[in-house]
Order: sequence, then C-alpha cells, then structure tokens
Amino acid sequence: MSYTGEVTVGGAADVRELPALTITKVAVDEKMSNNCYLLRCTDTGDQVLIDAAAAPETLLPLIGDGGLSAVVTTHQHWDHHRALADVVRETGAVVVAGEPDADAITEQTGVPVERRVTDGDTVAVGSCELEVIRITGHTPGSICLLYRDPAGHPHLFTGDSLFPGGVGGTFGDADAFASLIDDVETKLFGTLPDDTWFYPGHGNDSQLGVERPHVAEWRERGW
Repeated sequence: MSYTGEVTVGGAADVRELPALTITKVAVDEKMSNNCYLLRCTDTGDQVLIDAAAAPETLLPLIGDGGLSAVVTTHQHWDHHRALADVVRETGAVVVAGEPDADAITEQTGVPVERRVTDGDTVAVGSCELEVIRITGHTPGSICLLYRDPAGHPHLFTGDSLFPGGVGGTFGDADAFASLIDDVETKLFGTLPDDTWFYPGHGNDSQLGVERPHVAEWRERGW
C-alpha cells in the first residue's frame, strides 16, 4: 500500500519509505487527534520522534527496541507534549524545542529542554538531517523541520503552523497572525518548491503546490 498520510486515532500507523529515511505517522487522542511522526534513518537505525503528543502506550511500542535519540516538540501547546515525560523517561531521548517555547514546555511537563533551537539549526536522524525553520505566530517559538531528500522532493513537518487550507490559529491576535502568515509565506512558500510534501500536527498531509494559490486568500480573511 502506498503512503497517504490519512490516519485515525486507534487505527494503524501509515509508513512512508524513503531511500534514507522512514517516516511513520500515527494519530493519538480522540479529542485532539494529534499526529506524531517517528523518523528512522535506514543506514544507522537512529530514530527521532516529532511531538510526543499523547498515548505513550501507542508511541513506545512504535519506537520499539531501536531506541530514540531525540524528541522534537514543535511548540509549547499542551496537546503536543502530554507523553513527553513518559517517552523521555523510557528512552532517555534528548528533548529539542524552539528557544522561545522551551521554558513553557518545561513548566508544563517537568521535562528539561536540552536543545533549544532556532532558524538554521539542524537535528540529526542518523546520517539524515532535519533543518529547523522558526515560524512565529501560532506560538512564539514554533518550529518546522525540513528534510531535503537527496533522491526526491522535500519533506516538511509543520506542527500547527501550516495545515491544508490555512495557517494555524492565532486566537484573535492580529499581530500574531501577521507574523505567522508572513513567516509561512516567506520561509516556506517563498523558499520551497511546489512538490514539497508537508506533514501537519493534526489531520491530513498536503503539498505546498496545492496550497500556494490560496495563501493570498488566507491573508485577506485574517485566519
């Protein structure tokens, strides 16, 4: 079966096999339906988890005996790190998050953020590399993670900054929305090609080329 990115809470994970990286997507928590992404380097077996959102009973068997080198938390909102303490306790993984959100994540979870990252930093997954892109607006320290597949198109993990159909919520804050839409337009649509596949924090995936014609509409509507 080919990868679709369509997952449901309680259902099977969806797995995408790239030449150097395996991406496993799973949905957790009936109420919030968060996406979690386990990345595995095919050369080394090294694994990184993006958003230990909930349900350690789902995430830990997915991680399995291969260990976990890092957990990246895309932003500080509570629904994206409810399993962080359990996953770190069981795996010893290094916790990575955007600098401006790091203190809030620690306050909410009790877990120290050992790597505070921003634009231009990288996170290793074995011999593969994720580029950090800071997107300010949904939260002050939200980050996206970009994998440039040498054998294909880019893969972008967007947290709650970008979804099919629009950017993340800014809760009525006009300044936050302006920052978010500016960063998304400049740092994502302005630099990455149409065939970039993106993986959001909730719901189905999409490609930048599918969403690009609508960015001006999003800016105009204000959300």
